[in-house]
Amino acid sequence: QVQLVESGGGLVQPGGSLRLSCSTSGIFFAMYIMNWFRQAPGKQRELVATIRSDGRTTSDDSVKGRFTISRDNASNTFYLQMNSLKPEDTAVYYCNVNKYDINYWGQGTQVTVSS
Repeated sequence: QVQLVESGGGLVQPGGSLRLSCSTSGIFFAMYIMNWFRQAPGKQRELVATIRSDGRTTSDDSVKGRFTISRDNASNTFYLQMNSLKPEDTAVYYCNVNKYDINYWGQGTQVTVSS
């Protein structure tokens, strides 16, 4: 049974930082591509960043240079370090893995950037 559990969201002022964590179980973590998505009110869910099994990463242009995705295969956990946060980064953030063409999602964690 695949489970993803996020933590680390919250309220932060513009320019601040947050670190999201996603703890996983039910997969051979080291083999999988892991993703962070976000969904703002009234908008579609969008892909924020991806990390492959070999550690290569990609990210959306809107977060390049500010957000960093990383993984720790020893603890089956991956992360999203978010710096220089902007109000437009406000959203529910979800971690994701696709296993055998099935998407699995965490419960979501709210990130609010506001003064």
